[in-house]
Amino acid sequence: MIRTAQPADLDAIAALHARARATYYQGRIPEEEYAGEAELARTRQGWSVAVARSADEGGVLCAEQDGELRGVAAFRTTDGETTLTQLHVDPVHWRRGTGAALHAACVDAWRRAGIGRVRLEVYEHNLRAQAFYASQGWNPDPSGAERAGSHLTLWLSLGSGECDAPAGG
Repeated sequence: MIRTAQPADLDAIAALHARARATYYQGRIPEEEYAGEAELARTRQGWSVAVARSADEGGVLCAEQDGELRGVAAFRTTDGETTLTQLHVDPVHWRRGTGAALHAACVDAWRRAGIGRVRLEVYEHNLRAQAFYASQGWNPDPSGAERAGSHLTLWLSLGSGECDAPAGG
């Protein structure tokens, strides 16, 4: 079941987020940047802000089965641009359709809101996530210029299925 996240979900969301991040950051960046109590508290605070946003500013969706949180996705619209800011599936539930269901729910929400194009940033070494996003129709910036440090920027067009070049790009 996909549902809107509630404040009562914050501990479970932060813990899931930490487990997912550890799988792709481990051995690539210092552990204190993605693990430990201080990072877990910072992560929980970030999700708290996201869950508290108004519907016109974004949303947080949870994938739940048998009362267990299995995945979470968040998106935000700022200055007319919508970004998929997070999409995490608990690693013990990978390859069971949770990510695809969360993604489809996000796409439905974006279409209902009249959003035509969405961006995301994906860690350059997270090839599994990049393959997932490609399978969902996300494309790199056509000019190849979009990059944010160690993250690649991808775009999803909800219209023709082809990614339009970013405005001004």
